[in-house]
Amino acid sequence: QVQLVESGGGLVQAGGSLRLSCAASRRTAMGWFRQAPGKEREFVAAINWGGDSTDYTDSVKGRFTISRDNAKNTVYLQMNSLEPEDTAVYYCAARRLSYYSAATYDAAYTYWGQGTQVTVSS
Repeated sequence: QVQLVESGGGLVQAGGSLRLSCAASRRTAMGWFRQAPGKEREFVAAINWGGDSTDYTDSVKGRFTISRDNAKNTVYLQMNSLEPEDTAVYYCAARRLSYYSAATYDAAYTYWGQGTQVTVSS
């Protein structure tokens, strides 16, 4: 079992920045997903167990950065140059402990955080 606790969402103006945090009870490969109103949940970013391999969806490349502090079992999503289209509930997710690689699809993740709202005003 892996427990996840997210924090860091909020309201920001377009062009602003936010940093999301996800504290995990165990170290494993992790990712961030988001779901906007009326839309399906979509992949945002992922990082492997070691923290040396990452992946991003095209719409956030160059603006978002996923990283991890393994001493704290915490993964971060630094979001810069935010756009109204980034407005969504953001979910942290963790893979089973036997999986080390990052994954870009939600079926690869077993554990999910409670979600945190990110709202970007124009």
